[in-house]
Amino acid sequence: MAKLLYRLGKGAHRHRFLVVLIWLLVLVGSGIGAFTLGGETSSSMSIPGQESTTALERIQEKFGTGESAAARVVLQAPDGEKLPQHVQTITDLVTDASALQGVKSATNPLDPAAPSVNQDVNVGYSTVTYDAKPGEVTDDQRAELLKAVDKARAAGLTVEVSGTAMQEIPHVGGPTEAIGVVLALVVLALTYGSLVTAGMNLLSAGIGVGIGVLGITIATGFMDLQSTTPILASMLGLAVGIDYALFIINRYRQELRHGSDVGHAVGTAVGTAGSAVVTAGLTVVIALVGLAIADIPFLTQMGVSAAATIIVAVLIAITLVPAVLAMLGRRVLTRKERAAEAVEPKDRGVIRGWGNAITRHRLVALLLSVVALGIVSIPVASMDTTLIQRPPAGSTQERADQILAKGFGEGFNGPIVVLVEGDDAAAAATKAAEPIAKLSDVALVTPAQPSQDGQSAMLTVIPKSGPDSAETEQLVADLRAELAGLDGAKASVTGATAVSVDVATSLDRALPIYLAVVVGLALVLLVLVFRSLLVPLVGVLGFLLTIGSSLGATVAVFQWGWIADAVNLDGTGPLISLTPILVIGILFGLAMDYQIFLVSRMHEAHHRGAKPIEAITTGFRQAAPVVVAAALIMFSVFAGFVPAGEPTVKSIAFALAVGIFVDAFVVRMVLVPAALALIGERAWWLPKWLRWLPELDVEGTALDGLSEKKDEKEPVAVG
Repeated sequence: MAKLLYRLGKGAHRHRFLVVLIWLLVLVGSGIGAFTLGGETSSSMSIPGQESTTALERIQEKFGTGESAAARVVLQAPDGEKLPQHVQTITDLVTDASALQGVKSATNPLDPAAPSVNQDVNVGYSTVTYDAKPGEVTDDQRAELLKAVDKARAAGLTVEVSGTAMQEIPHVGGPTEAIGVVLALVVLALTYGSLVTAGMNLLSAGIGVGIGVLGITIATGFMDLQSTTPILASMLGLAVGIDYALFIINRYRQELRHGSDVGHAVGTAVGTAGSAVVTAGLTVVIALVGLAIADIPFLTQMGVSAAATIIVAVLIAITLVPAVLAMLGRRVLTRKERAAEAVEPKDRGVIRGWGNAITRHRLVALLLSVVALGIVSIPVASMDTTLIQRPPAGSTQERADQILAKGFGEGFNGPIVVLVEGDDAAAAATKAAEPIAKLSDVALVTPAQPSQDGQSAMLTVIPKSGPDSAETEQLVADLRAELAGLDGAKASVTGATAVSVDVATSLDRALPIYLAVVVGLALVLLVLVFRSLLVPLVGVLGFLLTIGSSLGATVAVFQWGWIADAVNLDGTGPLISLTPILVIGILFGLAMDYQIFLVSRMHEAHHRGAKPIEAITTGFRQAAPVVVAAALIMFSVFAGFVPAGEPTVKSIAFALAVGIFVDAFVVRMVLVPAALALIGERAWWLPKWLRWLPELDVEGTALDGLSEKKDEKEPVAVG
């Protein structure tokens, strides 16, 4: 692979202008395609074929509900008063809402035929239904509704608005994300000593993210993609895009400082660092595509979309980056470096001292790192997950939910729907309502609502507990058990709460299987890369500690509320169900990146004759500075998505930021070198029965001895 990539790098050097032109055309073409073909993303998280999802589709077919976005306008009378005392204000509000652009209907909470008020008649709600799907209601339409609500507020009522019509689809980009990018630029500038080189690194990553996200936008014109998909892809694409380019550029600068000409330096950088980039990128891609193991379509789409963006980042790192490096020539070096003779770069005192200290006190370093990460992992034992997303703190949606919970009960915000189908569905539903009402967590069961053809009927079950509580989750299971023996009809349990329970259950069931596959894949990959059994074992154990500490810290913050203000957390509660499996998949790929980049330099030194401790310190000294820079960049990018992040993205970004920090600075720079120092020469041992395995040559040893012929038309550095 090293020789193939070397030739690719040399080709990018020779045809540098053509390579840059091709990538620019791809970017422009992607933009045109996204503008002309792109559609909208979806906020739906359901699994086709599950009981809750199938029942929702049947309800839409039989009752004509479920597709349209709706706003729930919640009204509360002043203390000591009833809503009927404000009948004119309420009627005016309903009339105004009905006349708004895009509104199909608005119900009156005081309608005698279908009242929607509590027993005390001091809290009620109007359902405003739009002629649009959830996520398609515009900002202007929401603003018009809130303006109509203000009139009722001025008349003395407390009025708040919630519902699917108030949910905004998250978009890529924002001020906090920009802060992460700026921090990444600062780290790059300090690493290179050149703002031009840092800017080139960041720009190449930006092109990759742009192509990836625009490609996802094109895909939305042909399929429903979850709204988190482009955000996740941009977050990952930017982080790995910057890092992969950093590894190529860093090796290129090393080759120039060693006296290589530009053409050979480009080829060697792509052949050596590029080999590690391809291996690391392939690892991330496999981990993301492997999310299909969960057999959840929207999760598979998220994984495949992010994987496609990673592939673009790898291709840019091994083609566009070397082409631009060929254009810049020796200008990627500082003026002082360009003026100096070809010399080995000086050892960095802090890095050299750190590596020596870890290998000298290896047992203490190993024990301290394992114990510390074990303690941080403890909260994982109490991790709860849900798909129910709480509204932002202080928002009108949160206030609306609080009023409804106080007026109707905690479970009103998470109703469970029972669909009964059969020849006499209404009678069967009425019969089923009696035992349902006796279940311990049921607050109310509404009368059966039959369909027009009489073949279906709906019951709405209001739990006593909130939608994300363990009691409500158990109620879903109890309802299914109670209805399993319903005579003469088929009963299905559905609704947003039941869908959440079903998806969370599927994810929890898939998680250990996925983790086992990922760990197995890591072992196989690292055995192939390092031709060793103990090095992969150390790497995988370190990865498990990374996962534990990452999710442990996330539980402590998002579930327990520790340092909640520091991350601008709206409220505590269970983690979003997607968080554990996505974090495992993403961190697996990124952790293997650092394992490969760091340990491959140690392996290279050992391959060239260094003794075990010397190989560790030499490899550490060579690779640690760039790994530190890469980790700081990735941490900055992920952390930038936390303060103002959409709820699903916020917890994932936080977990990834913690995971990257822990993996780079504790696992790979303390635990791994300490463990390898303890193991000694045996770390690189491979049994005879495994020596038939192919050599991937990530270190690029096959390039040793290649000639360094000067390329024609080599760029001349100025200054």
